[in-house]
Amino acid sequence: MHKPVKFISSFILLLFTLNLFSQQSLKIPHLQKQGTATQLIVDGKPFLILGGELGNSSSSNSEYMDSIWPKLETLNLNTILAPVYWELVEPQEGKFDFSVVNDLILGARDREIKLVLLWFGSWKNSMSCYAPAWVKNDFERFPRARDNSDKPVEILSPFAKANIDADRKAFAELMKFVKKIDGEKHTVIMVQVENEIGMLPSARDNHPEANKAFSSEIPNELATYLKNNKENPMPEFSSVWEKSGSKTKGTWKEVFGDNIATEEIFMAWYFGKYVEEITAAGKAEYNLPMYVNAALNRPNKLPGEYPSAGRFRI
Repeated sequence: MHKPVKFISSFILLLFTLNLFSQQSLKIPHLQKQGTATQLIVDGKPFLILGGELGNSSSSNSEYMDSIWPKLETLNLNTILAPVYWELVEPQEGKFDFSVVNDLILGARDREIKLVLLWFGSWKNSMSCYAPAWVKNDFERFPRARDNSDKPVEILSPFAKANIDADRKAFAELMKFVKKIDGEKHTVIMVQVENEIGMLPSARDNHPEANKAFSSEIPNELATYLKNNKENPMPEFSSVWEKSGSKTKGTWKEVFGDNIATEEIFMAWYFGKYVEEITAAGKAEYNLPMYVNAALNRPNKLPGEYPSAGRFRI
């Protein structure tokens, strides 16, 4: 007899919870469309970044930052881009230390400066120099990409599940920590995932798993994109694709041609899917705006002479 009342009460509670969650999501920094523009919204207002960037290793030492903060304040910056290093936050597998990140956030907050964190995870300027020692020292578990002569290079292969899983776990823990200490204060307003990704010194990874993927049919997701955008594909590979007949099915060579441009497109796709997984894990913990930057190609240079795939919108 009382079930309808109970059902209605539960439904109202559900609506209230969803509305509260929506309001909380809007309170954290987020992107918002305004006409044809996209605005960064911080604490309910459009925020224009007047920013600077720290050196690659500046934020690894809080004492060193004590000498940097006054210089930043004299520049009248409202935001700084600051690296966070995988090797420092997870020096031992599964054991996390966010003391450097904590000091960085508190230091910026004390000076009313916002932060954009740069995640130096699997890759920084193509190389895997900021991965932890326990990753770097285990070539078997955490495979490296290989060049055209099948020689391992200091770049984690994006085709290895163990590489993705380890980076994803660390990045998720980072975002969980940022939410814990900054979810109400909003000192951190954006996050860059990885840094200047690209393959060197060859156009593509020649790891066995990469070779297997390269000789297989293009992924269904890419095939669907090509079918749906046949008249207006991404300009980065439109000319290559059109020269090969604008196919929407087949191996990478069959769809894009047997050339170095195809190898770069191939790498851009798999670098992109890798970063997409890392980003999704971080956003699941704390849904801040996230982006990836690019290592641009150099005039008259071939992919691999510049970081291959970095110029694509991965």
